[in-house]
Amino acid sequence: MFDRLELLIDGKINLLKNKTVMVIGLGGVGGHAFESLVRSGIENIIVIDNDTIDITNLNRQALAYQNTIDKPKVLVAKEVAKNINPNCKIISHQTFLNEENIENAFNQKIDFVIDAIDTINIKKAIIKKCLKENVPFISIMGTGNKMHPELLEITDIRKTEYDPIAKIIRKMVKDEKINKKVPVIFSKEKPLIKEKIGSNAFVPATAGLLATSYVVNKLLEEDYE
Repeated sequence: MFDRLELLIDGKINLLKNKTVMVIGLGGVGGHAFESLVRSGIENIIVIDNDTIDITNLNRQALAYQNTIDKPKVLVAKEVAKNINPNCKIISHQTFLNEENIENAFNQKIDFVIDAIDTINIKKAIIKKCLKENVPFISIMGTGNKMHPELLEITDIRKTEYDPIAKIIRKMVKDEKINKKVPVIFSKEKPLIKEKIGSNAFVPATAGLLATSYVVNKLLEEDYE
């Protein structure tokens, strides 16, 4: 089933199959990252999300369909993965990651982490935990109130601008004198000013696909750590 992919990666599909990726957050960004990881041959995926699918998710989330409304996102993710690749082993945690349970979440072999949540304190905790444990990761900044996916890019947190979430993470990195690279996906687009945060089908999805691209390409490198 991965013949077309193997043409691009010189037959290294078994390398990808044996890696374990953790996806934290299965919303507009994380859901697309999850699905594209499965389609990229990753067979061991840990998913963490406490939410159920809501009708308001239909405009942008990869796991949201009329027949999945009110279902836990982690369970839908497992069903989606099995429908694509029956060999997938999905470990699901239907919980909100917090500072109390983050140790348990990382109490297993993890080759890469995709941080796709918006909760700032936990995003900080994930980044610091990955840096401490030397676990490769990519952290996605804000995708709400933005209309131009072509302005998304992957860079170090210190090179970000405009993004309100990135500003907070930059301050953390500076205040805590973090010297290691902090890879993020952010947009150069200034967020539209709205009373509530709006979203669309294409900006979060592009961020999720960029995250998978980053992970897969790094995993295929021998020295990605």
